Amino acid sequence: MRLAAILIAVAMPALASCAAAGPAQPESMLTSPQAIADELLGADRDFAARAADGPLATTLPAMFGDEVIMPLPTGAFATGKPAVVAALSANPTNTVAKAVWAPVGAGVAADGMHGFTYGFMTIREDGEPDRRAKYLAYWVKRPIGWRVAAYKRAVSGAGEVSIALRPAVLPPRLVAEVNDPRVIETKRAGLMATEQAFSDRAQLVGLGPAFAEFGSAEAMNMGRGADFTFRNQAIAGSMPPDPKSPVTWAADQGALVASSGDLGVTWGFIHPVAPPPGQSANIPFFTVWHRATPQAPWRYIAE
Repeated sequence: MRLAAILIAVAMPALASCAAAGPAQPESMLTSPQAIADELLGADRDFAARAADGPLATTLPAMFGDEVIMPLPTGAFATGKPAVVAALSANPTNTVAKAVWAPVGAGVAADGMHGFTYGFMTIREDGEPDRRAKYLAYWVKRPIGWRVAAYKRAVSGAGEVSIALRPAVLPPRLVAEVNDPRVIETKRAGLMATEQAFSDRAQLVGLGPAFAEFGSAEAMNMGRGADFTFRNQAIAGSMPPDPKSPVTWAADQGALVASSGDLGVTWGFIHPVAPPPGQSANIPFFTVWHRATPQAPWRYIAE
């Protein structure tokens, strides 16, 4: 949702608030990247099915990992499951409304341990019209199954959307998980450096060209419309035309990367270069990154 955050920073509107899964399949059954993606989509759907039985504030966190992060409309991050639960519960609507959702897209890492999903949510509250939202979740596979490590939601306003399941973003083959912390840290540092290079490039050429250059043809952006925006060129075309970016950003809050080095997520703050008085200087974002091989350059795939 970096696009929405950037447009907020440029246009200066006020920021507004806009189930446990079943047991994982035996490893022997997960013989292809598509099988991993299907398992992840199944976990997302299982949590959604269970969420229909209770209020959003208590059912949605069932799929969150202990170290989950979630950007807040206050200009901060909720870090850790207790903080995320508290942030959700602070909105009275979330304590009475129920939510159902379904993924329309997914991607997985070659080690089969990291992935992402995105889709549409319907929020239902007695006596109120249904409300539609969009979500993006970054998942890590734990011994208890898939759990969300980063999560965000945005309003999906009036308008037509496609609920067709898109082809998953898949590696060419599965590889063994690497457990050496030094190897993983090197890959994580490289991903964070790419995020910084993205911001630096935008200062030189403008947001549109930078978003085209650092994005994938398969990329998704949550945007501000009813549906998601797809493809880096379309995302770039929705950017303000300034020759120099009016904002900077960095993965100054953290990052996760799959041990296979082909999927990761960064999170941090967007800062207006010259924030007007009264406007927040911190706008949280997170971005999912992907590359075809560990030797290829990182490109954003979902944000």
